[in-house]
Amino acid sequence: MMMKNLKKKPFLKIVTTLCAAAGLTILAGYQAPTAHAATPEAKSIIKSGTEYLGVPYRFGAAAGITYAFDCSSFTQYVFKSSGVNLPRTSTAQASKGVKVAKGYLSVGDLVFFRTGGAGISHVAIYAGDGKILQSSSSKGVSIANMNSSYWKSKYVTARRVL
Repeated sequence: MMMKNLKKKPFLKIVTTLCAAAGLTILAGYQAPTAHAATPEAKSIIKSGTEYLGVPYRFGAAAGITYAFDCSSFTQYVFKSSGVNLPRTSTAQASKGVKVAKGYLSVGDLVFFRTGGAGISHVAIYAGDGKILQSSSSKGVSIANMNSSYWKSKYVTARRVL
């Protein structure tokens, strides 16, 4: 197929999307789509979640309790406060909503990590500026830098459920 037979805009969009997914920028002057602006609903989720900073981690914490959370009970609880029902486990939560490329994360997106073994084993909420709001086994409910060497190497995918 010859280049002149392709419509420029769709072709550029495809190439740019593929390059963005690979972390590359090769088309000067072409602006790829940006992340969605933080909605009032997303800001409310972050605000609600930060009210639990310091709450301890407990693996398998029961849904609905607030004196301890594991990662997925935390995301489930915080999103439920905004009327969004999520399944109980991080693996099940990873099948909800719409997949989002890492470069297009918006506040309120769910981010998933592989912290051990095979498959997804951790979920957090993207809080903006490379930060995640989470319940981790080492710090309980806390804010972490997802671009740290630890989290960056564990990243798997993200989903938008708002």
